Amino acid sequence: MDDQRTPFESHISYALAAAHRKVHQTLTGCLKQHGVQIEAWRIMELLDGDQRLTMGELAKLALINPPTLSKLVDRMVSDGLVHRQVAAQDHRQVNLLLTDLGRKRMHQVREDIEANDRVFADALDGEDGKLLVSLLSRLAN
Repeated sequence: MDDQRTPFESHISYALAAAHRKVHQTLTGCLKQHGVQIEAWRIMELLDGDQRLTMGELAKLALINPPTLSKLVDRMVSDGLVHRQVAAQDHRQVNLLLTDLGRKRMHQVREDIEANDRVFADALDGEDGKLLVSLLSRLAN
């Protein structure tokens, strides 16, 4: 934005919403090439590395409400990207794990996501990207 901002555009909440919209649009376009939704990418990214996360933990980390997560995971299981496994310590809980196909898709997607992130990082000067992540993390917590 230029220096001639309206009072509305000066609100932090507006600037965050505008930035979110831009990031969401570019990320959606990037992931569409792979047939993956943003939420599914978050799930695969979180599960990569053999983490055993319960549905509750995954919902919190992936920023998805539990009913939506359940539907999405059902679809991902049908697509062969993830599988469910009864938790070893508490048989009432279910862990999700990436399948081999899910891991392969995750690595394909990750290359494009990282390229997409570089475009945004390049729009910032030097350490500003790290500062932005730090500031946004503080706001989120």
